[in-house]
Amino acid sequence: MTALTIALSKGRILEECLPLLESAGIVPLEHPDTSRKLFLPTNREGVSLVVLRAQDVPTYVQYGAADLGIAGKDVLLEQGGEGLYQPLDLRIGRCRLVVATRRGYDWAGIVQRGARVRVATKYVRTAREHFALKGMHVDLIKLYGSMELAPLAGLADAIVDLVSTGNTLRANDLVAVEDIMSITARLIVNPGALKLKREAVKPLLDALTAAVAAQSESTV
Repeated sequence: MTALTIALSKGRILEECLPLLESAGIVPLEHPDTSRKLFLPTNREGVSLVVLRAQDVPTYVQYGAADLGIAGKDVLLEQGGEGLYQPLDLRIGRCRLVVATRRGYDWAGIVQRGARVRVATKYVRTAREHFALKGMHVDLIKLYGSMELAPLAGLADAIVDLVSTGNTLRANDLVAVEDIMSITARLIVNPGALKLKREAVKPLLDALTAAVAAQSESTV
């Protein structure tokens, strides 16, 4: 029996991917939120789950510590998904990566005048590429905590961050002024695992593809 390890992200993506995995015939024997085990066995012999910080999932898959993983497109773009096979958009964890400012801030005027702005974000690589394509001059400030505080405290003129409902922006009197891209979670696969464990990986890919299709049809 070929052993497979699937790396999952903590938080919202974990909650949304468990039903998909169940549809594909994989159910953890202990719930990830309550289990103290680092590797969670499943109902499928030889298949285990490991729950990690979102930023660590691509690293574990890239170096073969996990055979497959589920990670947001934002993480893959920021950390670089080079060398990882990304066969499937799972269509979960939907959100948007946006530029946001204080309400009333003349973002359009600032852009038109070509003024230099300070932007706080944890997505430095993605933000740099976005503003470079627009020909904008920006000073990027790397933050790890609540981005919404930066414009309110005067640290930055704008932020680049993920938005789902927009409630947090509204609660802090911020508004999205640019959409950078839509974000969803992707299935990622270690190329070596795809080659050497194909007899185990391929049926799982097919089952997840079918589960995603069925879920999409049910929401139409």
